[in-house]
Amino acid sequence: MKVVLIQYNSGNVQSVLYALERLGVEAELTDDQEKILSADRVIFPGQGEASSAMSYLKNRNLDKVIREIKQPFLGVCLGLQLLCAHSEENDTDCLGIFPIKVKRFIPAAWEKVPHVGWNKIKNIKENPLLNHLPDVRYLYYVHSYYAELGEHTLATTSYIQDFTAILNRDNFWAVQAHPEKSSILGEKLLENFLALPST
Repeated sequence: MKVVLIQYNSGNVQSVLYALERLGVEAELTDDQEKILSADRVIFPGQGEASSAMSYLKNRNLDKVIREIKQPFLGVCLGLQLLCAHSEENDTDCLGIFPIKVKRFIPAAWEKVPHVGWNKIKNIKENPLLNHLPDVRYLYYVHSYYAELGEHTLATTSYIQDFTAILNRDNFWAVQAHPEKSSILGEKLLENFLALPST
C-alpha cells in the first residue's frame, strides 16, 4: 500500500510518520502532485496557522489537487480545519470539502485557550473509521480553533462548548485531535483508515 502525507509547511508531521511505522506502513512526505494523486491513501496532518498553510497549498496548486482526490483521505488537526469552508484564523477561506466554519474558542473562566490535553469523544455515529473502537474513548488535543457541528460530524468533543471531533464526507475523513499521540484509540483510528475500501 502506498501512503503519502501532504507536505504543506506545517509542523507535527514526523510523529504521524512514526505512528504509521508502528502499524507497519512506510509513508512518504511529499508535495508532488502525481505522487499524491497516485497514492492508495492520503493523509493531511499538521499544526500551524491557517492562512499561511492555505497560501502554501495554493502556490503549488495543491488546493486543486486535494479536491480531485478520490482515494481515502484523512485530515488531522490543522488538516481538518483546512478542509472546512472558512476559518476565523486570519479570516481564511479554506478548501470547502466540509461546508462548516472554523471558529476560535472564546476562553471561559474555568477553561483556557488553547485546548490542550486528553478529552473524550461522544455522540459517535456508525462509520467504518469508527469500527471496533476500544472502550477508552479519549483523544489528545492541541488547538485554539474548532470546527462547528454539521451534517458530516461523526463524533463530538466538549470543551467550552461541543465541537466536531471527527468528520466524514464521501472519501474525506478528518480528526481534530492527534491520533498519532492518542494511544490505543488513535492507533485504532489510523488502523481503520488504512483498512478503508478504495473508491
